[in-house]
Amino acid sequence: MGSELATGFDCDVCGQHHEVLPLSYSVKAPAAMLAIPDTDWNERVMMTPDQCVIDGNTFYLRGRIPVPVIGLEEPFIWGVWAEVGPKDFLRANELWNTPGRESEAPFRGYLDTNVFLFGNTMNLEVWVQTQIVGHRPHFAIANEQHPLAIEQRDGITMERVVEIAEMVLHAGEPEA
Repeated sequence: MGSELATGFDCDVCGQHHEVLPLSYSVKAPAAMLAIPDTDWNERVMMTPDQCVIDGNTFYLRGRIPVPVIGLEEPFIWGVWAEVGPKDFLRANELWNTPGRESEAPFRGYLDTNVFLFGNTMNLEVWVQTQIVGHRPHFAIANEQHPLAIEQRDGITMERVVEIAEMVLHAGEPEA
């Protein structure tokens, strides 16, 4: 988790007050990497906090899906990974520390993170927009009718932020 509000929230799922309300959720690795036995990682995976190459021919970038929060200056962030083409990966890597890289044209990618609140988001097409040096790329959902794209375009309320927190916090728990 990244940023959060110290106001906390009263959880409708468990009935408790949680001290912080997260404004971001993130995964540390692409799903494709987690499908590889960890005993094979040293041979098959080259990984940094922001880039991943599997078997020398599949390329991933870590990025952010920013979602405006109505009434807040700071957006809600989904920290995710996308598979990108080799030419785009090499270009992004070449410009990694180059000022002005945010002027590059966006390029296509495909989510390699399942944001379960929106059904199966694996392979959901995104546009990757490089940001200023020191910031991860922004991913824009290509299918404008997808529920995640709608939230990204229209923004979400604080009530939705709480709803997301409840679903993430209690994911995998049996329903009462």
